[in-house]
Amino acid sequence: MALDLSAHAASLFDQLRYSPTPKRVRASYDDRPVLDTRDAYLVWEPRRVVPMYGVPPGDVLAELTPCPTPEVPGDLPPVLGPARFGWHFHDGGSFTMTVAGKAFEAQAFAPADPDLDGRLVVDWAPFDWVEEEEPVTGHPHDPFKRLDVLPSSRHVVVRLGDQVLADTTRAVALYETGLPVRWYVPADDVRTDLLTPSEATSTCAYKGHASYFSLAGSDDETVDLAWTYRAPLHEAAAVKDLLCFYAERTDLTVDGVDVPRPDTLWRSRRQAEHA
Repeated sequence: MALDLSAHAASLFDQLRYSPTPKRVRASYDDRPVLDTRDAYLVWEPRRVVPMYGVPPGDVLAELTPCPTPEVPGDLPPVLGPARFGWHFHDGGSFTMTVAGKAFEAQAFAPADPDLDGRLVVDWAPFDWVEEEEPVTGHPHDPFKRLDVLPSSRHVVVRLGDQVLADTTRAVALYETGLPVRWYVPADDVRTDLLTPSEATSTCAYKGHASYFSLAGSDDETVDLAWTYRAPLHEAAAVKDLLCFYAERTDLTVDGVDVPRPDTLWRSRRQAEHA
């Protein structure tokens, strides 16, 4: 029987996974070195969609002190996005990392798995990370994930109830492994008068820093409907200043065909808090 690779990858989310990387990886805090390794693993912990770096303890330049592992809330969705990496869903021990007298409690975690050879999985924030000499944003890049950013002449319409929010044949389609197609629309084809800037922001390792919009005059203007990248990373340069609407929270038609709202971490605000 043929193997559906997308379904197979999704079936592994409850497992501890790893992949060695040949890249030199470094982290710093306030220009002070935290770790420097040429022997990192990419480690996907159970229930995580993105990896962290797992590094040999000997390559950590910070002081390490054992500490209690943070308690995990009981009402989390089954799969978590790139946030709150201090939560762990398998056996192991946590360590406080101290850099130049500043302590970061439970910043590192040693999974109790012999295949990881004692490596420490180090939480991302508040450190600055580089692969070779290139800064890395948000989280490590996943070698099994990619972006395709393609201009499209397909007719894309976004609605919320009876209200048209966007109508275009000039969209840019962003295909990202494991996610719904995201349609980025020129501002001239968006009812921007219906939107108001939100205080929300997010960071994507592949696209950069996003800012958000909610529905102006809504009873709950904290529910974000759309986002934009003002200064995207080079992989996503083609979506600069375009607007993209959550397919999970609006109604989308493409070439006259209704697209069902996908069930992702961004379907509801509660789940999005863990994305």
